Amino acid sequence: MLFVAIVLGLALLIVGVPIFVFFALTGSTILLFHLNVTSYVIGQSMFTAVTKYMLVSLPLYILLGQLMLHGGLAKRLTNMSVAWVGHYRGGLAIASIMAIAFFSAISGSILASIITIGAIMIPIMVQNGYSKPFAGAVIASAAGIDALIPPSSAAIVYASITGTSLSKLFMAGLIPGIIQGVLLLVVAAFLSRKIPTIKPVPWRERLTATYKALPVLSLVVIILGGIYIGVLLPTEAAAVACLLALLLGFVVYRETTPRNVWQSLTETAKTTCVVFIMIATASFLSQVFIYTQVPQNLASAVAGVGLNPVTFMFMAMVAVLILGTFLEAVPNQLVSMPIFMVIAANLKVDLVAFYVPFCIFIGIGLLTPPVAVGAYTASSVARESPERIFRHIYPWFFLAMLASGALNILIPQIALWIPNTMR
Repeated sequence: MLFVAIVLGLALLIVGVPIFVFFALTGSTILLFHLNVTSYVIGQSMFTAVTKYMLVSLPLYILLGQLMLHGGLAKRLTNMSVAWVGHYRGGLAIASIMAIAFFSAISGSILASIITIGAIMIPIMVQNGYSKPFAGAVIASAAGIDALIPPSSAAIVYASITGTSLSKLFMAGLIPGIIQGVLLLVVAAFLSRKIPTIKPVPWRERLTATYKALPVLSLVVIILGGIYIGVLLPTEAAAVACLLALLLGFVVYRETTPRNVWQSLTETAKTTCVVFIMIATASFLSQVFIYTQVPQNLASAVAGVGLNPVTFMFMAMVAVLILGTFLEAVPNQLVSMPIFMVIAANLKVDLVAFYVPFCIFIGIGLLTPPVAVGAYTASSVARESPERIFRHIYPWFFLAMLASGALNILIPQIALWIPNTMR
């Protein structure tokens, strides 16, 4: 039955069956027929997996991103970014990355960043001399910042698997996210240096654009500041930010309508259901790992080989990158992290420090074919073929993200500095 389950799982992946079906059928086959686990235990495992308190914040941050999209908040961020840096060489590419960074500090979804900022910035870039493939590549590459800059959906799933403090994970990604953004800014400016610049925006318009964006930026202060000083838990920060986003959309910008709110709630429900059904069915594989002690056996094997923490982290990131070519971000975490966390504990690797390079390579996996959900989403927004976008992602944007991941493996203090100062 174990052999049948493995063959069944591979066959399902090859024919393109949804990943949650792969989790459910493969895991249940092993549990029921090979390990003789009762259906009651399987049901309890599913229930426990989806009822962790920290997962409450996941739909709230997704809703926050939707409210920003439909309430005009994201547009204010892009207008401010273009006003300040759009006239420099590669300025619109730089403004796109900056806008995604600001958006990431409020929302928590990589694909939401691509769709929201891409829909605004790609047409502007194309109108000013940038090619569609390059504009799509900039947006797709920069969206990986969303996995690092808090609040991050990746951090929420990671915390639910490992039991690590979500507040510390949020803060751990802040400086690495900024560093990765700077690396991408340098690459984007270099690659677009021959594109004609636009006229500088008058100072009056820059200040006006900044003034209009200040209410949106206040959400960043509330979320990050509240979590850092310990006034708000991540879930509470998300709830407060959603209420303020509604207030801004209805009262300040007056672009939110009841219809938009309903649309935001509908899209949030759809996305949340997809994530939670994957978490629920992935609990089958978690039970398989528990009963077969695969992580413990691998940890013992690694200890026997004598790997040091840095070597292990590099090897783990290669594994994550390979898995990322076939799996999306959430299933990649659900499959790999139950194994890595046991090995990391044996090697005394801090799971907060491990989180940062792990999420960087998760983000890179969204750009590696054949799955490449991030690149395909950007191609859809840009209305350009994915193949042409891949040509601009590789090699320079790809190498910048690899350099960011390697830097955080070699210098874990980058990620640990802010969490170690938290109350």
